[in-house]
Amino acid sequence: MAGLLEGKIAFVTGGAGGIGAATARAFAAEGAKVAVADLKNAETTVQAIVDAGGEAYAIALDVTDEAAVTAAVDGVVGKWGRLDIAFNNAGVSLEDFTTPWDSVALYDKVAAVNQRGVMLCMAAEVRHMTRQGSGSIVNTSSVAGMSGLSGPGYCASKHAVVGLTRSAAMRYAAEGIRVNCVCPGAISTPMTEGEALSEESRAFMAQMHPMNRMGRAEEIADGVVFLASDKASFITGHPLAIDGGYLAR
Repeated sequence: MAGLLEGKIAFVTGGAGGIGAATARAFAAEGAKVAVADLKNAETTVQAIVDAGGEAYAIALDVTDEAAVTAAVDGVVGKWGRLDIAFNNAGVSLEDFTTPWDSVALYDKVAAVNQRGVMLCMAAEVRHMTRQGSGSIVNTSSVAGMSGLSGPGYCASKHAVVGLTRSAAMRYAAEGIRVNCVCPGAISTPMTEGEALSEESRAFMAQMHPMNRMGRAEEIADGVVFLASDKASFITGHPLAIDGGYLAR
């Protein structure tokens, strides 16, 4: 039986680990060819896809570099002839609630990746999708993009992703391009499962959600696959919360 994304061409940023890697693998499992981009280690995800019988290749990419982003997206189209799906997932979190609000340099670093990086990727992607008259873009925001949960740079940048998503959805709806975003809650990744967070911190993050657990990267990937697929053909401009009920409180 054909997968939801059979024959589609997909581009994923932040694909070396966590949500990006899980989504790249899910795209491939549903039949897509996947270009996996990250600053480094994208080859690990690509190898997992190839080992499972899929087709993928790795791109070393800094999403804050406009020329590099354009070249990366052009390269996907040059290799496979089109771009059907883009998952703009690359992001950083460099703050916490104690971060002073005068940490402007830190704010700028977060905004450069989380906000400007998403805009640069979308600009490169829609240039090809408009020529095709079709395409689906999914961006990664956060529950912090729909609440005040986090430091100033992260929270503001994730709110901006929701705004960029809605703006692009309005602009390109008539040209056959859908643009949505996912808003994950606290997700269990190799970073949060390891020594980067104490047991107490992980317990705190779990209890934030009415389901009383952290989410799994694969659960976010399932949401992205749905939004990217034709099953979501009448959905655009939507921030999909995948948060164990966090925003329902």
